[in-house]
Amino acid sequence: MDAAFSAEQGEIRRTLREVISKRCGPDEVKAAVRTPDGHDTTLWTALAEQLGLPGLALPEACGGVGCTAAELALGVEELGRALAPTPLLATAVLAAPLILALGTAEQRAAHLPRIAAGELTAALAVPGAGLATALGLTGDNRGDWAGGGRAGGVQARPADGAWRLYGQAEQVIDGHSAGLLVVAAHAGGFARSRTLLFLVREGAPGMVRARQTSLDETRTQARVELRDVDAELLGSDDADVPAALAAVGDVAATVVAAEAVGAAERALERTVEYVRQREQFGRAIGSFQAVKHRLADVYVQVQAARSAAYYAAWAAGAEAAGFGGQGAERAGGLALAQGLDALRTAASEAVQLHGGIGFTWEHEAHLYFKRASGDDLLFGPVHRLRARAAERAGLFGPAETGASGESCASGASGASGEPAEATEAAAVEEVV
Repeated sequence: MDAAFSAEQGEIRRTLREVISKRCGPDEVKAAVRTPDGHDTTLWTALAEQLGLPGLALPEACGGVGCTAAELALGVEELGRALAPTPLLATAVLAAPLILALGTAEQRAAHLPRIAAGELTAALAVPGAGLATALGLTGDNRGDWAGGGRAGGVQARPADGAWRLYGQAEQVIDGHSAGLLVVAAHAGGFARSRTLLFLVREGAPGMVRARQTSLDETRTQARVELRDVDAELLGSDDADVPAALAAVGDVAATVVAAEAVGAAERALERTVEYVRQREQFGRAIGSFQAVKHRLADVYVQVQAARSAAYYAAWAAGAEAAGFGGQGAERAGGLALAQGLDALRTAASEAVQLHGGIGFTWEHEAHLYFKRASGDDLLFGPVHRLRARAAERAGLFGPAETGASGESCASGASGASGEPAEATEAAAVEEVV
């Protein structure tokens, strides 16, 4: 594994940071989430047309750039620093890879170039609140989470040579504004029970979408109701949908982990800036030993989370390229658990050490805490992410087929590869 970034990867990070710093300050974020779309459409256009971000990890044959999950994670890490509200996660991380993996040649040609160009946004809709289950992050996704032939979920039935969907999906990220929905539905009843994916276009008769009030307003969610809606089957009816969802889930967990690292780092930076300026008893509060140690603990945790996220991104890219080996598989869940822990800790300390202004609505510290809590609800909880990783690795029993006994060992060290204990000794003086 080469831990050094290439010149192209460094340029992605630098360019994105420049664009985000100019266009996505705290006031701009708060204004963008209150628009009907829930994000800044001008910023999204700039990210698509100038930087090609929606198509970063799509093949060049589909209009994309042809990069790997590592470059996508680096880009999303920069977006996470500002909590930039964009449809990138829903479109490029969740929906587009499923179309690429399972779609027919006609479906890929019809949708992926438009997604890569930023002309079309998409979202993944799964029944109920089972996104983490559907992606295989917190348990085996080959169960009946899509409906299982019983009441609830989303049911699919063939009618007059087409498919029709009936049911409801909650917590659909950016589902209220997406031009294309990838809907997971149960088909076949008890005789041939299976989960399939369907494409539903914006404005389809019988589909009702409503934006929900979510804990994290920078990550918009919607409820999608499907009342006998015409749908197009994605790919064939014998596709291994759970396997495709699990593969997408690992990359999605990696990307969200990198995003959490970016947010945690920015929350820590803001806190350090504040404690250097805020004075109490005639001296800056950052000079107090207790404050130094609290921030040093956060620093070590953020660096460990970054190490885990980068390893997971490398592992996902290596597996996609076919040379990663068994040890490089499925590190996303562990990286996500560590990233969410780091973000929650960094945001909590930011609220505490900012004192009286830390919990006010006008300050942005609460947005970082809500991002950590919101992602925990969407993709976790953290203890189940770790339990699933342990189950796959066979720590408490036989390992699953295809799972590796190796874990994200780099998650216990800093970005430099040093043990966390050695890093902490130097962190006290480096942070403050």
